Amino acid sequence: MSYQNYSLTQLQAIDSAHHLHPFTDHKELRGAGARMIVRADGAFIYDSEGTELLDGMAGLWCVNAGYGRTELAEAAYQQMKELPYYNSFFRCSTPTPVLLAQKLAEIAPSNMNQVFFGSSGSEANDTALRLVRHFWQLEGRPSKNRIIARKMGYHGSTIAGASLGGMEGMQKQLGGAVPNIVHVMPPYAFELANPGESDFDFGIRAARAIEEAILEAGADNVAAFIGEPIMGAGGVKIPPESYWPEVQRICKKYDVLLMLDEVITGYGRTGEWFAAQSMGIEADTITTAKALTSGYQPLSALLVGDRIAATLVEKGGEFNHGYTYAGHPVACAVALKNLEIIEREGLVDRVRDDTGPYFRKTLMERLSGHGIVGQVRTFGLMGAIEIVKDKETRERFLPAGRAAVIVRDHAIANGFMMRATGDTMILSPPLIWTRETIDMAADRIEKALDLAETELRRA
Repeated sequence: MSYQNYSLTQLQAIDSAHHLHPFTDHKELRGAGARMIVRADGAFIYDSEGTELLDGMAGLWCVNAGYGRTELAEAAYQQMKELPYYNSFFRCSTPTPVLLAQKLAEIAPSNMNQVFFGSSGSEANDTALRLVRHFWQLEGRPSKNRIIARKMGYHGSTIAGASLGGMEGMQKQLGGAVPNIVHVMPPYAFELANPGESDFDFGIRAARAIEEAILEAGADNVAAFIGEPIMGAGGVKIPPESYWPEVQRICKKYDVLLMLDEVITGYGRTGEWFAAQSMGIEADTITTAKALTSGYQPLSALLVGDRIAATLVEKGGEFNHGYTYAGHPVACAVALKNLEIIEREGLVDRVRDDTGPYFRKTLMERLSGHGIVGQVRTFGLMGAIEIVKDKETRERFLPAGRAAVIVRDHAIANGFMMRATGDTMILSPPLIWTRETIDMAADRIEKALDLAETELRRA
């Protein structure tokens, strides 16, 4: 039966009775009721009441090619008719994951030539953790199994993903993390830089926190460091330019593998296919998902570097890991068509050469001087707006996180979907945004900030 046979009130009642949402206070949700998003087209989403919202989050960091792509629906339909499913176990394969793996090797950094498929970024990070520890066992160095990660990092919400991540709330609820994972400071200069410390010096200091953790454990006990090129879910925290070169130097010095989490930054968001290419990072693994299919199908791809792949092949032995839907033929067919669209329409180059620079210029000029904005930062089509009570001291409104939620709610009420993370507003729009769309977003964000400031100062 079509949802159109139900009223909003009926749908909300059914939602409350049966549907547990991710990252949600269910008591609060049942009091307010869920917003029902029922259709989308291009850069816009529409709720059950007909309200049009410019989507500033690309769904959840993923709809890079925009909504309403008939080609992607047709790719899924054709594959479903021909072969809706078969597994990749027992020495079997199907054509679409084979061709997708080839395509990913073509567009990925040059040392990435093997791919392991899953269905989500969380699964990809679970796989990366398992693979890295398996690699060192094959190399005859099983003591190298400690993973260094970062506070405020996000690597998914499975047990392994939450253990790798550095989100305090998730850690508290975990009740028993995967052992031998430690967390160091993130490269978040807005809050963690010392008075008068330059961005360069802060980047070096943040990177050397990793070295300190290696030395504390002993290099013979450290398998890898994992990090997002830009910390997305933690608030679009963009590291200083000095950070990643120093991280790479440290990892090479101590023979520590570098695991890069590009679940958010992959497939054009930074103006290259991968942030590793934008930022000159050479990793041993790269986890990707989300925009691989522009969210039209669930699919993840762990890109595996040549060093690890060579050991897997040369040493042999079964890697006891995998998923029922790894290399799902329909999801891979959609991914192939999605990458074709992104390439054909030049969306990656557009972000690098046109919309990315215009996005930065517009947000800086329009928003950085606002009374409750402490900082605006962007990279490609990713952005963050720090909400503060005092621009000079960077004092926040209390209680923590409330101000950003007020900004978010005013933005939604004025036709713009954006996300609040702590006291930071974050943006990750579809790559199909134009200069006109960016101007529209700036107008609506500015209005939301004005309304929020009035409300916050009055309180």
